[in-house]
Amino acid sequence: MAEDKILDRLLPGRRAALKREILEHALACFNELGIEATTIDAVKTRCGTSVGAIYHHFGNKEGILSTLFFIAQDDQRAQLKAVLQKANTLQDAVYIMVRSYVDWVTDHPDWARFLFQARSAVAKGPHRQQLEERNVENYRDLKDRLFSLDRGPHEIIQSSELLPSLIIGPSENLCRAWLSGRIQVSPSEYRDQLAESAWRAIQRSQ
Repeated sequence: MAEDKILDRLLPGRRAALKREILEHALACFNELGIEATTIDAVKTRCGTSVGAIYHHFGNKEGILSTLFFIAQDDQRAQLKAVLQKANTLQDAVYIMVRSYVDWVTDHPDWARFLFQARSAVAKGPHRQQLEERNVENYRDLKDRLFSLDRGPHEIIQSSELLPSLIIGPSENLCRAWLSGRIQVSPSEYRDQLAESAWRAIQRSQ
């Protein structure tokens, strides 16, 4: 399954096999039981390894949580970075960002569901500074890429803080609704409409 390949990509090799196994089962626990209700014992019972092995690799529950969160972020961002290199104009980039986001969520629903529910816990937990630093770096790289592209005749909103929300916000909202079961149609059915809406949203009124 595509769900399993994320761990294979970011933690490759035989030596990381136990870490992948623990993380795979922890991901299932977090999604099924919730962030608060998931315990080290629950993960141990599900994957059949020892508590000692879990603590050895991850330290504690927060270590597992943040590792999974950063792995998901890294995979999502790597996919975007790869396709964003193909953009020649800002409009190309906006369309690519939306399509990449929707594609990643629909290809990896368990990871996306986890990202949404775990973000607050990681942001408030012992790894919050690492999360903040990673986000600052990501926004800086994205801003540099977007503002380096040809805008053509279009006047674009200049706020680097606002742009990501305008571009991805509606897609994120739709993906959340799909992952929660509130809507049944896959967001991929609307990716082009979402991309067009995002492009319009970042343009200044003439």
